[in-house]
Amino acid sequence: MTTPQVPLFIPSQVCATVGKDPGATPPDVCMGLVQEDLRDDGVSAPDVPANAGLPQVVADAKAKGIDLKIVVLDQNPAIDTPLRDIATEVGRDYPGSTVLVLSPSFAGTYSPTFDRSTLEAGQDIAKVSGTPVLASQNFVTELTTPHFPWTPFTIVLVVGVAVAAVATRLLQVRARKAATEKSPADAAR
Repeated sequence: MTTPQVPLFIPSQVCATVGKDPGATPPDVCMGLVQEDLRDDGVSAPDVPANAGLPQVVADAKAKGIDLKIVVLDQNPAIDTPLRDIATEVGRDYPGSTVLVLSPSFAGTYSPTFDRSTLEAGQDIAKVSGTPVLASQNFVTELTTPHFPWTPFTIVLVVGVAVAAVATRLLQVRARKAATEKSPADAAR
């Protein structure tokens, strides 16, 4: 049984990434060109100086065990959701990859490796980081920074409280029992 494909919205702004006119080229054709562009160095971005360091960010991420793909749009779509759709589309063609899609004010991500909360934290840092290179570096840093293990901490805390409650109750029962045993002896004197 095949999984149904979720419809994705690929914005026309993706065409500028590969140097195509968004008015003359359909977004799905541009998306195909983006996919091809990613094969060389894991980056599909307009050829401007601000994007020159992106291949190095991809190489640094690879050294940290992250197969990173970066797509940069030079204009924002109307809303940020299409950036995640672009990331999802790239992730389909590059299984196992973590994908970061940036525009001037938005970020979208996809990854089969990292959980959504970690990706969202990375997105939040990336979309306020300035240049695409700095945003990508900060994204990778967020992914590779160890986070406090809240789940095990919570489990230990709950078990500790339960043990303390049981111990307190046992001590109360023991104290009452000792008090009742001592009372008849005191009355006999």
